Amino acid sequence: MAGGRRRKIHFSRLFSFHCGKSSLQDEQSLIGGPGFSRVAFANDPDCFEAANRNYGLNYVSTTKYNLVTFLPKSLFEQFRRVANFYFLVTGGLAFTPLAPYSAGSAILPLVIVIGATMAKEAIEDWRRFQQDSEMNNRKVKVHRGDGIFELTEWKKLRVGDIVKVEKDEFFPADLILLSSSYEEAICYVETMNLDGETNLKLKQALEATSDLHEDSSFQHFKAVVKCEDPNANLYSFVGSMELQDQQYPLSPQQLLLRDSKLRNTDYVYGAVIFTGHDTKVMQNATDPPSKRSKIERKMDKLIYLLLFTLVLIAGIGSVFFGIKTNEDLSNGKVKRWYLQPQHTKVFYDPNRPALAAILHFLTAMMLYSYFIPISLYVSIEIVKVLQTIFINQDIQMYHEESDKPAHARTSNLNEELGQVDTILSDKTGTLTCNSMEFIKCSIAGTAYGRGSTEVERAMARRRGSPLIPENDNEDNAVNRPVVKGFNFTDGRIMNGNWVSEPNSGVIQKFFRLLAICHTAIPEVDEASGNITYEAESPDEAAFVIAAREVGFQFYERTQTSISLYELDPMSGNSIERSYKLLNILEFNSTRKRMSVIVRNPEGKLLLLSKGADSVMFERLAKDGRGFEESTKEHINEYADAGLRTLVLAYRELDEEEYEKFNEEFSEAKNSVSADRDEKIDAATEKIENNLILLGATAVEDKLQNGVPECIDKLAQAGIKIWVLTGDKMETAINIGFACSLLRQGMKQILITLESSSVVLLEKQGNKDALSKASKESVTRQITDGMRLLNASSTESFALIIDGKSLAYALEDDVKNLFLQLALGCASVICCRSSPKQKALVTRLVKTSTRKVTLAIGDGANDVGMLQEADIGIGISGAEGMQAVMASDVAIAQFRFLERLLLVHGHWCYRRISSMICYFFYKNIAFGLTIFLYEAYTTFSGQPVYNDWFLSLYNVFFTSLPVIALGVFDQDVSSRFCLKFPMLYQEGVQNLLFSWRRILSWMFNGVISAIIIFYFTTSAYEHQAFREGGQTVSRDILGAAMYTCVVWVVNCQMAISVSYFTLIQHIFIWGGIALWYIFLLAYGAITPTISTNAYQVFVEALAPAPSFWFLTLFVAISTLVPYFAFAALQMRFFPLYHSMIQWIRRDGGIDDPEYCHIVRQRSVRPTTVGVSARLDVKVSQIRSKVYNVV
Repeated sequence: MAGGRRRKIHFSRLFSFHCGKSSLQDEQSLIGGPGFSRVAFANDPDCFEAANRNYGLNYVSTTKYNLVTFLPKSLFEQFRRVANFYFLVTGGLAFTPLAPYSAGSAILPLVIVIGATMAKEAIEDWRRFQQDSEMNNRKVKVHRGDGIFELTEWKKLRVGDIVKVEKDEFFPADLILLSSSYEEAICYVETMNLDGETNLKLKQALEATSDLHEDSSFQHFKAVVKCEDPNANLYSFVGSMELQDQQYPLSPQQLLLRDSKLRNTDYVYGAVIFTGHDTKVMQNATDPPSKRSKIERKMDKLIYLLLFTLVLIAGIGSVFFGIKTNEDLSNGKVKRWYLQPQHTKVFYDPNRPALAAILHFLTAMMLYSYFIPISLYVSIEIVKVLQTIFINQDIQMYHEESDKPAHARTSNLNEELGQVDTILSDKTGTLTCNSMEFIKCSIAGTAYGRGSTEVERAMARRRGSPLIPENDNEDNAVNRPVVKGFNFTDGRIMNGNWVSEPNSGVIQKFFRLLAICHTAIPEVDEASGNITYEAESPDEAAFVIAAREVGFQFYERTQTSISLYELDPMSGNSIERSYKLLNILEFNSTRKRMSVIVRNPEGKLLLLSKGADSVMFERLAKDGRGFEESTKEHINEYADAGLRTLVLAYRELDEEEYEKFNEEFSEAKNSVSADRDEKIDAATEKIENNLILLGATAVEDKLQNGVPECIDKLAQAGIKIWVLTGDKMETAINIGFACSLLRQGMKQILITLESSSVVLLEKQGNKDALSKASKESVTRQITDGMRLLNASSTESFALIIDGKSLAYALEDDVKNLFLQLALGCASVICCRSSPKQKALVTRLVKTSTRKVTLAIGDGANDVGMLQEADIGIGISGAEGMQAVMASDVAIAQFRFLERLLLVHGHWCYRRISSMICYFFYKNIAFGLTIFLYEAYTTFSGQPVYNDWFLSLYNVFFTSLPVIALGVFDQDVSSRFCLKFPMLYQEGVQNLLFSWRRILSWMFNGVISAIIIFYFTTSAYEHQAFREGGQTVSRDILGAAMYTCVVWVVNCQMAISVSYFTLIQHIFIWGGIALWYIFLLAYGAITPTISTNAYQVFVEALAPAPSFWFLTLFVAISTLVPYFAFAALQMRFFPLYHSMIQWIRRDGGIDDPEYCHIVRQRSVRPTTVGVSARLDVKVSQIRSKVYNVV
């Protein structure tokens, strides 16, 4: 429909926005003052005044670093971590004589770890740079003088440039619309990238510039635009254009925003006013809230704990060293002759023991640094990135219909997915499809539509009375093709049979209204001739499709008319009728209705209106309420069936009334004052009354596939589920029954403000009294609910609260009581919730319970909730990408949440928890041997290991197995994760990363270190090792002890792993083999480099049978305590995963009774879902049998 010249009209009459000349009063006077100082010289960006303004180019950068700032900023980020800063300090001290090892061996591990992390940062920033470059180098046509437009990169645009944007192109900057391919200078814009809305917005240029249709028209065009300064408000704009000494006000209707797309219009011309980071989309591009998992925050505490322990033992050792140093000289004899204190000035000077102790403290701080796992952070980052790849590649979470896989947009929260305690979910588009189907209607008091909804079928199952199958209906057309958006079956209406109905005239008006009262745009497929509709919402598309299927086909829209093919009741043929479109009174959340004013072919003026029943019935005329009661009854029935309803009404207007309205309406919409919307609403209020009721529509928003089953599994996993929706209470309740959040027999606690006293105060308009009474009513209802909750310990409760009540329940002095009630209920449904209320409820649950919260939604109205929750899940559905862009993980369907949490969440939580515990274990086992040797040598400050043995322990010999653990390990398979959802409670209760488990792993490290040290030293202390009868030296003892440590920590990993892969075998046994290879290679290097490790393996260790026997004996002896503990725990105190492993090995996995016993170990009883329903039925049957017996 784009293109083509049409008769010039004043399109400003159609929509409630300003579109032409208006007075320059009120806010126009602000221009030039503070906050309104922007001046753009259209088509003259090189003029002297423009150059003095010094506005930036259109280059946009979203990178964190650049070539100059990367090194300092990245280093600052790395050394903000206390562990890295500690290693930096010890690395600096390594260059002093205090160091117990060489400087190179101390610095290399730090360089590797910091370098790896910085490389990761650089790669991520490089990807952002590439995305920026792709956008900055896009091209657009720019006027270069003499009416010539040339392709120019976006980044070179300047304020004042005139650009030509063509169909399906993005706007390169914020533009003032000057003209378009339409005669009326209108265009259609898609703003999905800005606000997530997929519907098209209509924009129109000033009448003064609307005739600039050709490139040559801009040869002599000059204008000055004065407007507000750059800001983040997408929906407001104040400015003026000076053209040929005339001032014209500008409004949001002339503003085209960067990153929105031109649709259904061949081309537009625009003047650049905001560029680069001044554009509104970039002003809105704030960083999302920084989220860190609870495990990561706890890990920081562990690092501090280890640092405190390190300082403590270094201090104790230094005090002991000072005392021994003071006692070294006795009667002129040196006790510790091997330290040669007579040859030192400070370090071992018996005459200055205090100073010696202080210096020893610094040496000990360096020597004991191996208690701190230097590679922990970088290893976890690597593991998390690899985990997100597995999540993204999971074919079980791929939605073939929309071609959308799961997408983890951040790797910071992987383990948090395994600890979710409460899910807060949107309804429309999240639990439901947001794909509306016209299924029923009420016309002239008669209900039409014989189909049944999923909610009705669920209700029938509750009552035990199955519905008649739809295919039994006599009028169900067997061969009728499936039409998306239309699921209506009724022989009285379909196939033109409505003309025989008693109220055929009302039916005609009803479907004619549906075909006219909308803002949809028809698109004709040139190949097939089929018409599809681009509508603002799925509801509106369903209405237009329903009208078409009944015989009122909307096929063309111009700026002045709407054309239909209508079924003529008299002839039975389809005739063409065109309605002159005069005004569109748009829908908004305050008005809750939409109207159009048209002139029909007979010349009559008609007001056609559709809206919510809460606002429409009160606008009916006295003689227009003929079937009001029956319509209300039908609406209530439709709401009970989970359907969304709208009321349809109309009235005829006389010419005088319309002219008066149009004058007032035009004045209101041409206003640029702050109360413009109020003026428009006041004008529409006067004409949208005395309506004649036609009937009501009912559309079904179907549940997504697998939603009840998913909710059942999540409930079995001990996860509480709250639904926050903007729908009516009746609709929300019935959707709750359909998806098994509610069940028969569950007591409902309803909190509303529908009491007669509150309603009376609302009508009287006394706001203060109304607010006070409302708050008292809500508080009383919550208190009554708590009393009911406390009175029963066996029954399950559901809390249902509406938006008005929720506003008072969230006040500071009530919210804790409300939360206490909500947490005691099995299900919570918040109806009529605003986006802000959704975010506030999420914050309340998160901060008060201190448990992990997960919010899931699909629309722009869910963004606040997603960002407020610990984890935000975006559904990539029909409401744009705003929710996905604000989320941490994006999935295509709600049912994928089951696998995301119960499988990937559980695995990630277990892997990260085990990985961190193992890290601390292996570092304590290694570091404590250094401390024990220190104590053995009266804290001499000498390391038992070679410098490079120390440095490479965390980097090479023990790092890869722990990474493999974090990526591949599985306690149970995905099938068993789903078969036994209660396994997820390990994460909810944080059993695998509790202080008890962490400290037990640390204690295991202490035991391992003690056994390794004392067995090794005892074996070699008095044993002749060389042919001459000498005992072992420090180099041989260190190499032998180090070999035992490498074997023990790697074998500990082997017996801890539940699921072996080839990679894990390679990493575990390869780490041990790498140690021997290194020992051979390093020992072969000249002694100036290898120092005391020169040929230690070839000449000393390998030929000695005692070395091999000792290694085997120490490894087995060290692992026996852990093995014994694990066996006892498995036998007498098994965790959930241990029980499942046990029955899997016993072959009882298919034994229902055995599995039921295991499920009974669930800590939190299941109170919602299909399983809860079955449990209740079984309980009722048992009770009846017991009573009979």
